[in-house]
Amino acid sequence: MRSATIERKTSETEIRLELTLDGHGENDIRTPVPFMDHMLSAVARHGFFDLKVQATGDVEIDAHHTVEDLGICLGEAFKKALGNKAGIRRFGRATMPMHEALASVIIDFSGRPFLVFNVDIPKAKVGEFDTELVEEFFVAFCNHSGANVHVNLAYGDNLHHIIEGIFKAFGRALDEATGLDPRIEGVLSTKGKLE
Repeated sequence: MRSATIERKTSETEIRLELTLDGHGENDIRTPVPFMDHMLSAVARHGFFDLKVQATGDVEIDAHHTVEDLGICLGEAFKKALGNKAGIRRFGRATMPMHEALASVIIDFSGRPFLVFNVDIPKAKVGEFDTELVEEFFVAFCNHSGANVHVNLAYGDNLHHIIEGIFKAFGRALDEATGLDPRIEGVLSTKGKLE
């Protein structure tokens, strides 16, 4: 089974995350940031990953540490579950509509982390969630998964729709990139390794 369990405990957060790549989209996500529960559920459901997350954090200050550490843990889980990346497609892309918004995510599990975030989100709140934390989540994910991720917003007005479209596209792109292809022997790289 291509799966991983990550536990992270700091003075700011405590997280346990379980990920199964070849799942059915089943998820049980409980964090002190309800909007992130919603977004991570979308990633699991649309990526067909089984995902369990239990988290606590210092949200009395703000949600920054919790959201960032969720990105760290999810990135580490993908890196661990993919192992040496033998047989994976490596690249994935998805474009998702969400009402008036259209977002795309392109991923390369190259082993060289980098984020391009072409989304002009104003500093605002969706409910109690600070929209600037979306980019922080993806920075953390990239740095700890070793993935190159490009997030692009074609258009959109409603901040909830924009962010949800991004996370749904992220799930679908992850599914494609982590999928196994029987034609691939070893890793899909002219160098012979992905790191």
